[in-house]
Amino acid sequence: MKGADFKGRGTGCQPGNSYEKTKLVQEHIEGIDLPEYEENPRTQFINVSTKSALTVNDSPDLPLNYSVNPYQGCEHGCIYCYARNSHQYWGYDAGLGFETKILVKTDVVAQLKKQFEKKNYRPQAIMLSGNTDCYQPAESKYKLTQKILGTCLEYGHPVSIITKNSLIERDFDLLKKLAEKKLVHVYFSINHLDNKLKLLLEPRTAVAQKKIELIRKFSKEGIPTGIMVAPIIPGINTDAIPQIIKLAAEAGAKQVGYTVVRLNGQVKELFLKWLEEHFPDRKDKVMHQIEALHGGQSNDTDWGRRLKGEGVLAKTISGMVQLSIKKYLPKGSKMTAFDFSQFKGDGQLKLF
Repeated sequence: MKGADFKGRGTGCQPGNSYEKTKLVQEHIEGIDLPEYEENPRTQFINVSTKSALTVNDSPDLPLNYSVNPYQGCEHGCIYCYARNSHQYWGYDAGLGFETKILVKTDVVAQLKKQFEKKNYRPQAIMLSGNTDCYQPAESKYKLTQKILGTCLEYGHPVSIITKNSLIERDFDLLKKLAEKKLVHVYFSINHLDNKLKLLLEPRTAVAQKKIELIRKFSKEGIPTGIMVAPIIPGINTDAIPQIIKLAAEAGAKQVGYTVVRLNGQVKELFLKWLEEHFPDRKDKVMHQIEALHGGQSNDTDWGRRLKGEGVLAKTISGMVQLSIKKYLPKGSKMTAFDFSQFKGDGQLKLF
């Protein structure tokens, strides 16, 4: 794995693609050789089409079975992101390639409308996004998430959003209209309160303080808002859990969820390199604790355990989260139930 430090990127490493039989190497560098990235690369946006806007999953770990991902790859650069591995399916790498080669599904809105209008389609709340962040920097240019939300409002279809980016504030008026019809939930992912840690851990996301401000703004206007403390990384951000929940609750968050970190596929290589660079003194301790959560392995695919962990440390984390929820969230606090009765699919819109 080769790598370099690039400002504003989660990693400069480019691990080989696991699905390719050959890979580019520079074992004997000649004068005419040029590295793929001589300097901090600019992001490339690549237009692609999709056969289906909705991704369906049957994971018992996830509350929603439908998701829409307008973008693949993500400039946020979160070093721990499980979605990094999926970028290899498109022929790119899980490291710097994931952060700099962003696939834009230009026809996603048209495909979503087609699916809504199918005769046998029955509405279920869709998640924006199940893989990469729907409000990543690309959204400021392409506005696909905004158009998807507009489509959900048009068809009366429930949607749940999770993001780490303050760009969501741009769509405040649209979210308010969806909330008035009980068609939207908004979750902010917050796993730290330290801006210096943010620059290392998830460099192009919004700072926690800004997300707390948006929770307050949205909540005051009736937009149901919650948080995900995710992922929790032992030895890195565990101590921040109670204060994150306290601040979010005070701002009006109605629900709190959490996950623990898991290092599947090439994410483990990237994370180890990250620890070596930024936290060499605690590298072994952090890795041993992650492995303790997942049956002795950092790579975990077991339902249930992969998101919450197991064992003494998992119970400690769970207890910390639950105690904080009990202490800071109002009793009985929960997100507003979705109203599925407003859905206008099956060609109904064509009548008007």
